[in-house]
Amino acid sequence: MSDQPNNRSEHHDALPEDLDVTAYVGPYVFPNITRRRIAGSLYAVVAAACLLGYTATSNGGALVAAIVLAAIAAYHFLAAWNLDVDQTEALVVATRTVGFPVGHASAQLAWRGLRSRPAWRILLYSADEPPSMRGLVELDAVDGHVMGEYTELNPEDWSQYGYGTAEPRGGGGR
Repeated sequence: MSDQPNNRSEHHDALPEDLDVTAYVGPYVFPNITRRRIAGSLYAVVAAACLLGYTATSNGGALVAAIVLAAIAAYHFLAAWNLDVDQTEALVVATRTVGFPVGHASAQLAWRGLRSRPAWRILLYSADEPPSMRGLVELDAVDGHVMGEYTELNPEDWSQYGYGTAEPRGGGGR
């Protein structure tokens, strides 16, 4: 057994600062994907060092490492698209595209193709309670053009929550 007393009052659970919502200040800004160039630059520097090591020692492994790292660096530079359309602008474009008044919406950044071109995928619900329409809009995050749009009547059943066909749309809802 240990001679030291077990003092549980010293340990306190706490959220890390970056997860503490009470310290939240201002809107969230999605980081730009051009940050991939930083990693690409580091890979290029290490590839150059490996190439320099190959010229000094004639070690074939250093040459292979230099080639592989240079290819990875090139990919990072090719995939470092500038994110010209932010999440707020994407939501505005999606709202104009679907053709109904939008209530709740959610934006997700996805990547398309081998060069990982960024694209916003926005899920939108109509502003009425419960939402009668929903839509999905995908738009290019580099130049802002709409790549696809789909709208439909909302098939979700809200009757168990007091919404839906049991009550008239205009009254009695929560």
